[in-house]
Formats: sequence, C-alpha cells, structure tokens
Amino acid sequence: MAAKEPDRSKVLNFNVGVLGHIDSGKTSLAKALSTVASTASFDKNPQSKERGITLDLGFSSFSVPVPTHLASEGYEQVQFTLVDCPGHASLIRTIIGGAQIIDLMMLVVDISKGVQTQTAECLVIGEITCNHMIVVLNKIDLIEESKREAQIAKVMQWNPSYRTPLK
Repeated sequence: MAAKEPDRSKVLNFNVGVLGHIDSGKTSLAKALSTVASTASFDKNPQSKERGITLDLGFSSFSVPVPTHLASEGYEQVQFTLVDCPGHASLIRTIIGGAQIIDLMMLVVDISKGVQTQTAECLVIGEITCNHMIVVLNKIDLIEESKREAQIAKVMQWNPSYRTPLK
C-alpha cells in the first residue's frame, strides 16, 4: 500500500539554493539529501552528462516533520526544495535566476581547494538575494585528519561571522 500523500496546504515549502564553485560537490550533496528528484535534477541533461558539469537548475526535495514552533501555524511537514545551481562562470545568468527563488543559500566550498572565484561570486549573489546562508565545507575527507582543523580555519578566514563548525 502506497504512503498517503500529505495535504499540500499543510506543507511549508522552503527553497534552499545550492551554490558554489564548479566541482565543489553541489550536485552530489543535493543528491545525498534528497528523497524526491525532478526530471531535470542531478545533471540528467545529456549535455551535462557529456561535459560533466551542471548546466541547468536542478530541483529535488526532502521533507521533515514540522518543528513545534510551526505546528501552531497549521503545518504538518516542511518540504525543503533544493535548487542546484551551476558553478561555472559562463552560467552566471542561470545562477542568478536560481538565486531569485531561494529562502536560504547553502554555499558549498571544496575544503581541499578553498574559496575560489565562483565561490566568491556566489557569496555576493547570496548576499543580494537572500538573508540566510549556511556554509558547507565539503570533501573534508580528502584532507589528512591531522591537518583538517588548520585547513578549516584557513578556508573560513574570509567569513567574519565564522564560529565553530558543526561536527
């Protein structure tokens, strides 16, 4: 028996933009988090597969039970829609288009490479288009364990609001 679909009027949608430099792991992160994928998600475009990069916006989602402070508003679930944006400079218009619909930006940084050109550009786009940002330090498993803390500190120097990362 199939699971009962929730009443869509009781689902709060929250759009999360997944932005960062090309090859920072944005699409892999979106794929790992998602339980529902659109037909355009995860680089299904034949040109994306051929070139090995995201060319279009990809949409996927996952849902969680509503936090208690929102239950009184009549919601039963929160659906997080992930907007996977390209990371290549030549696709900046597509990135800006995706950023127009987001409630929160998830800036993905390849920790082994640090802040790169499109990382900084995405940061500026995020500052203009949304009020909330989470920085994801990705590929940390590629850094030797004894050097991880130093690499995190080095990469996060550009962020004046940096505090201790979640572990």
